[in-house]
Amino acid sequence: MSPLPSPSAGRLGGPPSIPALVRTRVRAAVRRPARLTPEERAGRALTLRLVSLLLQYPDAELTAARTDLTTVVESLPATPAAEDLARFTGWFAAQDPELLQRHYVEMFDLRRKSSLYLTYYLHGDTRRRGVALLTLNQRYKAAGWDTDGGELPDHLPVVLEFAALAGPGGGEAPLRQHRRGLELIHRALTDADSPYRHVLAALLSLLPPPTEADRAAVAQLAAEGPPNEEVGLDPYGTYGEGEFAPPGTFVPPMAAPPTRVPPAAPTITRMEGPR
Repeated sequence: MSPLPSPSAGRLGGPPSIPALVRTRVRAAVRRPARLTPEERAGRALTLRLVSLLLQYPDAELTAARTDLTTVVESLPATPAAEDLARFTGWFAAQDPELLQRHYVEMFDLRRKSSLYLTYYLHGDTRRRGVALLTLNQRYKAAGWDTDGGELPDHLPVVLEFAALAGPGGGEAPLRQHRRGLELIHRALTDADSPYRHVLAALLSLLPPPTEADRAAVAQLAAEGPPNEEVGLDPYGTYGEGEFAPPGTFVPPMAAPPTRVPPAAPTITRMEGPR
């Protein structure tokens, strides 16, 4: 039997050492989606669809279904994702619908760091974002799925619905691609103490764990924001205190300054002295 290669063999240009091979294979196994049984696949799809629903605007139809949603979440197998969703639905079911709507708008429409448009985090206000949106649309069509056109293809609930329909491989690929953006959304919601952080935590628990490079990129993204390209693009303009309007948000044009009308000449009242 030939001796095992020494740990230094890989560093000297020879065959990689046994520990190095083990580390490489373990990392590959962690990053690679596991093979799922049909039951596990169905449960995963249901969880993704629940996350998609809970991240949509809480209109009258969604708030009316809160009891049903809570019941479905309670019936999920015990997983970290199910626990996070139960924490959220407990809060969601107890809130006044109008307060829910205001909170949703504040978290997702008025804050760029928790916007639900995923390509914004990867490409920012650049031309590459348009290409990314087109690529997503083509992916959907190639899988035989046609969105209703009500939202951009990178809107997280849309991406989640596709992942639930198409499965863990190609269906979840956009989620894995935008892992860093999802991490940033979760961080922003946590900083804001929003219960929606539990919904993002449930989603992240389904994805491969972040690498050190992912964590560093998220920290940089949080500090500097996404890429910006002003040539040929209309800036969103400031939106609130130090914020920029996230993609998909309507920003009304600034009102023109009032027309300055020259003041009328003062009327001089002639005062007569004593006679």
